[in-house]
Formats: sequence, structure tokens, C-alpha cells
Amino acid sequence: MSEILNGLNQPQLEATTHSSSSVLVLAGAGSGKTKVLTTRIVWLIQTGQINPSELLAVTFTNKAAKEMLLRITSMLPINTRGMWVGTFHGLCNRLLRSHHREANLPQTFQILDAADQRSLVKRVMKSLSVDENKYPFRQAQYFINSNKEEGLRPDKVESIDEFSRTLIDIYREYDRTCAHEGVVDFSELLLRSYELLTKNERLLKHYQDRFKHILVDEFQDTNKLQYAWLKLLANGGACVMAVGDDDQSIYAFRGAHSGNMLSFETDFSIEKVVKLEQNYRSHGNILDGANALIKNNGQRLGKNLWTDQGEGEPIRVFRAMTDREEAAFIIEEVQDLRNSGTSLKDIALLYRSNAQSRILEHGLFSAGLSYKVYGGKRFFERKEVKDALAYLRLIANHNDDGALLRVINFPTRGIGNRTIEHIRDLAERSGTSLWQAACSASLSGRAVTAVSTFITLVEKIKTDTVGFLLPDLIEHVNETSGLINHFRKERDGQDQVENLNELVNAASAFVADRTDAPYEEPPIDGFGDGDLTAAEIDPLVDFLAHASLEAGDNQASAGEDALQLMTVHAAKGLEFHSVFISGLEEGLFPHENSINEHGGLEEERRLMYVAMTRAKRRLYLSHSQIRMLHGQTRYNIESRFIDEIPEELLKKINHAKTNQPAPPSKSYTPAMRRQEAAGGFRIGQQVRHAKFGVGVIVQTEGQGGDARLQVNFRESGLKWLALEYAKLSAA
Repeated sequence: MSEILNGLNQPQLEATTHSSSSVLVLAGAGSGKTKVLTTRIVWLIQTGQINPSELLAVTFTNKAAKEMLLRITSMLPINTRGMWVGTFHGLCNRLLRSHHREANLPQTFQILDAADQRSLVKRVMKSLSVDENKYPFRQAQYFINSNKEEGLRPDKVESIDEFSRTLIDIYREYDRTCAHEGVVDFSELLLRSYELLTKNERLLKHYQDRFKHILVDEFQDTNKLQYAWLKLLANGGACVMAVGDDDQSIYAFRGAHSGNMLSFETDFSIEKVVKLEQNYRSHGNILDGANALIKNNGQRLGKNLWTDQGEGEPIRVFRAMTDREEAAFIIEEVQDLRNSGTSLKDIALLYRSNAQSRILEHGLFSAGLSYKVYGGKRFFERKEVKDALAYLRLIANHNDDGALLRVINFPTRGIGNRTIEHIRDLAERSGTSLWQAACSASLSGRAVTAVSTFITLVEKIKTDTVGFLLPDLIEHVNETSGLINHFRKERDGQDQVENLNELVNAASAFVADRTDAPYEEPPIDGFGDGDLTAAEIDPLVDFLAHASLEAGDNQASAGEDALQLMTVHAAKGLEFHSVFISGLEEGLFPHENSINEHGGLEEERRLMYVAMTRAKRRLYLSHSQIRMLHGQTRYNIESRFIDEIPEELLKKINHAKTNQPAPPSKSYTPAMRRQEAAGGFRIGQQVRHAKFGVGVIVQTEGQGGDARLQVNFRESGLKWLALEYAKLSAA
């Protein structure tokens, strides 16, 4: 046993060898919680306190479960196949397979993934003749899952109006269809397991008697039903070890409830909270900055991370004039890190919104740096972006069959598979494109109207946009095609809308980069006249080629050294030598939606805490005064999160390109960039006011003694100030 326990620090040892009562382990980032969990399992078995079959260990990912089992077998020569170690979904599947008759399920029941579930919801809604425009199927899917996670069947969901009654009808018919077809979704696995145990007292007692010890990892991420399921199994007297960190609870949008940790203390009469505060990942300055930040949250259980690895380097902070300058700075620093021996795969670029990745990806592509978008698709590979590009391809070339098939019925316009097959058959028989076949196909009923409407739509977009600048054309396509409206109606469609707007920004940047740029095509044996200028190529065709190249090039292959790009949410549980957190601006990080949501700002701060504690040796924080995002120019105020980090931990960096102008765009003209009021203040500049605090100038008017500035203050909002009396200073 001394070998097993060797190397544990005192709090880790205390948690591992805790007595038979339940215990809450507050495990900070990088504090060795996986080591504690696995060592406790081995210690319980090795000391004869339990048999392997008497233990239940719950993780949140299959990867974590496999790692736990691998560590156990490396420490203890036992067969782990009979042990109940896995995710909530995996363990519930195991329970239902064992007792499918009692659960009223066929032995061979199938599990629907998210895409399968969405298809079934669409079928159900079609059978009920529900208008998908009024009731988007993604919203119906969310409604079903969220109610299941609250433990509510259709007859228990409160009906407050016609809209909710229709969603309940969809939920009821969905349940009936699942039962008829013998399938279950992920949320159903847990709800059906909970119902199985609550309705079968003998079965419940069997498992309550069996599991003497229950261990739960990432306890702060449990939702209401998961916690109820755990309490049910533990009610027979099991000793529960809950391991988690309330400061890393960042999944409220998925139903996670960090308050479960506080409830656990009361429900299980916890006498001792063991705190794992020694961090084995990061240097001291990074931890001190994260500690100072998270102390601004209330309702914390409280802990303070520390390390014996020294202070390390200060946290680097860079303020850019534009988002392009911010991207250029990050790429230069990445190149310096690589040249000094840090592998690209050990460097992470984190952002709050997926839409931010576009300008970073463009810079990396131009610099020839390999990268991988972790937990998501690269910008030009995202579905909604590819949908918009398909419309653009079809406008550029009506005979693009792949583009037509992608969007002929998206957004839905009543063109079914049978009609599409008929058009395909006609095209094959006549040797024409699908577009030509669609124009001449003999159709009947609703099909002829639907196909005709689609053809007219594409033709009208092409006609109406003659002479449009490329960004205006793309914006027109996004709106006229119905894509923006489609995703705007979906409950979780905000990211898709943002990415469609970001495609307009990508076009603006592309136009700015290509102006008068030669293609360097030398004459070949007398053919051609040398350099072909960008003005001689259709901008749309050029942009589509650029999008294809950027989507396909610099793609990291398996095992290749590649930079890691990801959202902060996707970064949880990972660690890197160096971390860049970009876009630290009010309204972006913290996100503007969080300001008005109960507990929203604290969740954003926990998200920032998670981001900071991913870094082992070097941490960069960057923000931009001017950013093109979601189709608009934004004048930004530095995020309050930077202000919450002690000044002595920071190193402010000045960049050689600080005075680089913003890229020209439809909504931000060179004239606006040059506009200044008396005193030298300019639009986009951060200023400080004695009463209102820090803000950013968004408009100016007048000159001399009549000059006025409109300033967007962080705490007070928009204010018009007379420059002569405002006594503003540069922030």
C-alpha cells in the first residue's frame, strides 16, 4: 500500500484514504483529481473494504472512463470488465440492457445520436402537420431533451399557451414513436433508468445494497436528473465521493447545476470538505491571476490554487487597434514560440465565439502554419457557411450539381426526395445538368410550384446583385435565400447566424487583400500578357476558389505538429505549454447576453478561469479596439476580466504594427477612421471619465468649443459629452 500511496500530497492522501462517510473533494485545475479517484479505487479494493463489483464510478466522458480503468489495471492486476465504471449514459445503458423487460424495452433497443434524434423529430412533426417555420425542429428537440433532463414526461409538462401545447404534442408523439420503433435517445437513457428504479422497489434495493462506494468525477457538471439518480442509488447507505470544482462549472446552457455541490454538502451531511489546491500544471503568476479573477464571484465553496514551481513569466497583455492586428500579433508570437522549440501542438488559441476563428484561420493560412480546429469544424467547413457558399456557387455557375443538391430544399421549400430523384433521372437521360433538368422537368401539383420558386429565386438573386460589391452580394444571399431567417428561428441557431455574418466580413477582408494584387502569371511561350490583375477576375469566382483552398489547405494530418484552435468551452480538461485568449472585450468576453442573465456574468468569469488555467508556462491575453464581428464594426472596451487581474502580474506589450489601420469595409470607411474631434480624440479610442469610468468613443461631431463625443461606457452605457467640459483622458 505504501507504493500505491507514495507521491500523494497531504490533501490527496486525506481524500484517498477517507473513512466510510461521504466526502466532497474540491479539486482545483491541475491538482491531480484523476490520480486521487483512481488511487482511492485501488486502495478500497487492495485493503479489502470492497469487491470490484461493489463500486460505481461515474465520469463525464468515455475518454475519462477509459483512462481511469487503464490506471487501475496498471496499479492493480485485476479484471476490470465487471466493474461499473463509465459515463452516466453508458452506465444507464448497461442498467437498461440488464433489465429491459422491467424497463418495457426490447432487448435490442437502439440508441439515437443527436442527428438521428433530429431526423425522428422532423418525421414526427411532419406526421402531425406542424409548421416547421413556426416550430423549428431544433427547438422541438431541445424542448424534449430539456424536459427529460428535468425528469418530466409530456403529461407532467406545464401547458401555458398554444405554442407550448404544440411542443407537448410533439413530445408525446415522439415518445410514442420511439416506443413503437424500439429506440431511445441519450436523455431517455437516464430518465428511463431513473423511472425503472423508482417504480421497482426490489430492483432498487438490489443496487443500493450492491454499491457500497460511489465515486463521481466532474460533479459540478451534473444536472438535476443525474443528481437525483445518484441520490437514489446512494440512499441505501453508500459512501459517496463527489469530486469537482464549482469554479469550473461552465455548462449551465446544457442543464448543469453547480448548486448541486452545495446541495451535496447538506443532503449527504458532509462533515469535511477536502481541498486539492496544489497545482502541478501552471506557474505561479498564471495561478495568482486566475485566483484573483475568480474571487470576484460570490457563492463559491472557496479555494486558492498554488504551486511550488516558481512564479514563471508574467501574463502578457496585448491591445490591438484592429482584429487583424490582433491576429497578426498572435501569429508572430506563435512563430517565435515555435522557433524557440515549443511544438505547435502545445500551443492553443482560444476564443469565446466560433465566429472569431475566421480571421485567425485566414492569418494562419497566409503564414503557412498548420492548425487544427479542436471540437469543431474549420470556418469554411461549417455547415451554414457551406450552405451559403452553395448558393454563391449556384449563382456563379447554374450547372454546379453539388451546389444545387445542397440547397434545392434548404431552407425547406417543399421539394421532396421523389421530386429530386425525378430531376436526377431526367438529367441523366438527357445528359444535362440538374439545373437544366429542373427547368424543363414535367412535374405536377406542389412540386412544380416549389421547383419553379427555387429557380426563380436563384435567377432573381443573380439579376438583382449585378454590380454589387462582393460583401453586399453575400449579405443579400444570406437574407434572400432564407438562411439567416431559418437559423434565427432556431433556439440554438445564434452561432450559425454569427458565422453567416462573419462570411460577409471574410469577403470584406478578401476584397481588401486582393485590390490591385497581381497573380504573378508570367507569359508561357507567348501565351498571355504577363501578370493578370485581380480586377480582371470575377470577385465571386475568386472568393469561392479562395474559400475552397483555405478549407482544404493547412489541414493537419494525423500525428502532424499543428496549432490547436478551439472555443474556451472545448478547452476544458486540456492543458498546453502556451495559451492565447483572444477577443477579451466587453460584449464578447464576457458575452453581451450574460450581462442580463441571472448568474450569467459569474458563469462567464468561470469560463475565463478555465481558459487561464489551461496554460502551463505562458499565457497571452489580447483584445482589439475595433472588431468586425457578426457583420458589424464594433468599438470595444477592454474586458473587465483583464482589470480584475493584479497589475503586477501583467506585462503590457507594444507592437510594431499598433498604428496599422483597420481594413476597409462597408460599415467602417477610411473617412471614419480619420475622423477626429478637437483635442485629438478619435473614434474607437478608449477614454476615462471621472464619474462614468472607462469607455470607448463611438461618434464625434462638431469642432473646437462645439465638439461633442458619444462614449460607450462600460458601466453607464452611451453618453454624449461636451469635449470642453468632459475632462476626458486616454485610458
